[in-house]
Amino acid sequence: MRFASIGSGSDGNGLVVEKNTTRLLLDCGFGLRDTLTRLEKLKLQPEELSGILITHEHEDHASGAYKLANKYNIPVWLTHGTHKMIERLLPKHHQASPTFKAHIIDSHDSFSIGELEITPFPVPHDAREPVQYIFSDGAKKLGVLTDTGCSTPHIEHMLSACHALVLECNHDLDLLMQGPYPWSLKQRVSGRLGHLDNSTAASILKKLDNSHLQHLIAAHLSEKNNSPELAKQALSASLNCEAEWIGIAQQKTGFDWRQII
Repeated sequence: MRFASIGSGSDGNGLVVEKNTTRLLLDCGFGLRDTLTRLEKLKLQPEELSGILITHEHEDHASGAYKLANKYNIPVWLTHGTHKMIERLLPKHHQASPTFKAHIIDSHDSFSIGELEITPFPVPHDAREPVQYIFSDGAKKLGVLTDTGCSTPHIEHMLSACHALVLECNHDLDLLMQGPYPWSLKQRVSGRLGHLDNSTAASILKKLDNSHLQHLIAAHLSEKNNSPELAKQALSASLNCEAEWIGIAQQKTGFDWRQII
């Protein structure tokens, strides 16, 4: 199993998870042409995608999903709440009869797509029915946690014993509070339904069973309220590892393929 990012941040998100010929795109927050260009950098064509999974309705995660799915007849998996919130994103001339199949999932029930088993889990975020996902090929486990304002015991249970982890480090709390955002936005971002700061992400990491961890990627970094150095410093201190071992999901370039062995 391997995984890569086509971009991560407030301007758009997309993560590809692959096992042999099963290739899944988690979120698609880019325009159609931009998505195709980003996939091409990973040597992927849209016709090779087995499915698209959506975490929640915010535009940086969902704005391009239905356009990509509709053009290339790619099935989509998402919760009922997310589905209701992004129906408006379906191209108008296809709203009555879309070319793709939308699968409504339960936020606690696992399901399989090709050679991958996917387990969604609910997260506290200011969206209708947001989830994050665990991916497994039966032997290895990839956990993804972004777009949550705080942790829960269930989140920590789900993310324990992962072989790879993509973990939100959205902001440094001091930078956020001293930065240019209006107070209302600062409260939203730092609130329990907002986004994880570096320190909270590090605290979550410390509670997990990391004995199998091969890859750790800091994701969804704010360009105004964080830096890769600060995120790496927080996470590496939690793991007691070298800061350079921590990967960063960049907004413009994401990150290249990571193999889980």
